[in-house]
Amino acid sequence: MSLWDRLFGSRNQASGAVAKERLQLVLVHDRVKLSPELIETLKSEIIAVITKHVQIDEQHMEIELTHGKGFQKLRADIPILASRDGVATRRMH
Repeated sequence: MSLWDRLFGSRNQASGAVAKERLQLVLVHDRVKLSPELIETLKSEIIAVITKHVQIDEQHMEIELTHGKGFQKLRADIPILASRDGVATRRMH
């Protein structure tokens, strides 16, 4: 499974949802002029930095690119399981 699949969870999504996400990425790419390779590198580096300090649940994380009027944003929803010193985090649900 590629990092792309893990980040967007496309394994469990309907084909329509996957197509919508892909189209959104293409649109963001066209507006910002970021290559898919650069976007993938950004995601990988963000995950690498976070995992230096905390353990994360990669199966349930979501990273998405969205856009508004005149801007794009990268939103990350990354469940933190524990700090690297082994202390578990409390669930806040």
